[in-house]
Amino acid sequence: MAAVVQRPDGSFLLGQRPAGKAYAGYWEFPGGKIEPNEAPLAALGRELCEELGIGVECAYPWLTRDYDYAHAAVRLRFFRVVRWAGELRGRENQRFAWQSPAAIEVEPLLPANAPILRALRLPPIYAISNAAELGGQEFLRRLDQALARGLRLLQVREKQLPTEKLRRYAGEAVRIARAHGARVLVNNDVELAQSIGADGVHLTAAQLGQLTLRPALELVGASCHDADELARAQALGADFVVLGPVQPTPSHPGAAGMGWEKFAALLRDCTLPVYALGGMRPPDLETAWRAGAHGIGMMRGAWPA
Repeated sequence: MAAVVQRPDGSFLLGQRPAGKAYAGYWEFPGGKIEPNEAPLAALGRELCEELGIGVECAYPWLTRDYDYAHAAVRLRFFRVVRWAGELRGRENQRFAWQSPAAIEVEPLLPANAPILRALRLPPIYAISNAAELGGQEFLRRLDQALARGLRLLQVREKQLPTEKLRRYAGEAVRIARAHGARVLVNNDVELAQSIGADGVHLTAAQLGQLTLRPALELVGASCHDADELARAQALGADFVVLGPVQPTPSHPGAAGMGWEKFAALLRDCTLPVYALGGMRPPDLETAWRAGAHGIGMMRGAWPA
């Protein structure tokens, strides 16, 4: 079990392993072993009290990470701890440091933590373009507004546009997003993403079933609907997935959605950050976190008037 203790600004805590332990001097996320018959959340509270002297008040399940060290194979269940009581102090005389996901300043790091650090750079909201309903210029106007409010991850998904018009449109979205420090993925089309300088591609579930190699882009997202597709995305080396539909959505009239209970069950041992998709609105973010999601993906909900 491992804890990502996070402050409101997104910075998180790393601790240095003390002398006498394996990998002494390496930096890692606080945590420890789950005792027999102990629930993971209870273990989290016990370990952080013993190690840091704090009491956990609010924590969300997150990722699972399997890693084979020379001395042992480990399975780490990560929780994000966003609220706690007490003053942090190293009760084993270990050093601690607050770090930013974009600029890690301590080293060396335990090798198992590299994917976790990449995942922490992903924002909680993944927006999907909606020019088909809003109109091209209106959507770009709302995109600029959303970016000014803090949006940092966008998927351009406009299947109704012919190829050349989509190329121009996606290129303009990339230009606007870059001005705000946001990242853009293009749905389905690896070549288009590369040619316009997008940050990545978002793969369809059908593509997951066909590809054997990860596309050569910084970011690769994927759409999943069940456990098999989640497994394919993990095997391909995707950076994150969207999973749904969770709730009813106008895009799929008559479909009830899988619901939060099934969604949480599918995330139980997932190694990738997952965005809940389908009928999402900003107030659903807290529910998604409690179910183990990294965040929510939104199309209509991302572009208020």
